[in-house]
Amino acid sequence: MKVVCMTCMHHCSLEEGQRGICRARKNEKGNIICENYGMATSLALDPIEKKPLRRFRPGSLVLSVGSYGCNLRCPFCQNYEISMADGKMAEETAGAAYLSPRWLADKALEFRPEGNIGVAFTYNEPLVGWEYVRDTGKLIKEAGMDNILVTNGFASLEVLEEILPYMDAMNIDLKGFREDYYKKLGGDLETVKRFIARAVKNCHVELTTLIVPGWNDTREEMEEEAEWIASLGRGIPLHVSRFFPQYHMRGTGATEVKRVYELAETARKYLKYVYTGNC
Repeated sequence: MKVVCMTCMHHCSLEEGQRGICRARKNEKGNIICENYGMATSLALDPIEKKPLRRFRPGSLVLSVGSYGCNLRCPFCQNYEISMADGKMAEETAGAAYLSPRWLADKALEFRPEGNIGVAFTYNEPLVGWEYVRDTGKLIKEAGMDNILVTNGFASLEVLEEILPYMDAMNIDLKGFREDYYKKLGGDLETVKRFIARAVKNCHVELTTLIVPGWNDTREEMEEEAEWIASLGRGIPLHVSRFFPQYHMRGTGATEVKRVYELAETARKYLKYVYTGNC
């Protein structure tokens, strides 16, 4: 029988054995299961600034883990090898291997003397496997360490409430501020705005906007975006990031550095902390 997955706003209606748009959740015997639970494709000790986070534990390191799958379809995805993989593909081409929540928590503690502050769930979209984020996050908090989430924010508020008690910081992609742009990416702007508005109440949040030439690079759009962010809090940091050709957009030119700086200046009219990236 069909079952509806409620993790994100796609609400995929899945037949027995069918995976959702994210490629990570599946109908198995009438239940939606998290097929990518603990299946790691990437594990690295990263500077926290790489997440990017600039105003949370600066200068520290964080053990970063990624799986496979994503519920958006950005044609410029930097990690498409894992975000667009399903289970079989991830195991064969990305070397996915199972890491239990306990193993990951122990590994985070092992790196603590080297400056590790906890775990960052990143690289693919972590919330398509939110159960693993929740279970591991709980163990990390019990160990007195921090959890970081790097997400596109395209998830239900019910999922956010499941993981929010364990999160210390997030970087959320606010990909643009036009509904038609989000439609091109397979998402929904209002869902992401609701996610951000709820997250900032209980967690340190920084936002990232990748500036793609001809798609979301007008001053008018940045002005509207920054004004909306400021309505939640002028101290919310915004990272304005330069686009480089990737995935299906390899033939597109990189964003001009000058444009990134101009849009950052526009955002600074409303926000206290605006950073440029990839410049």
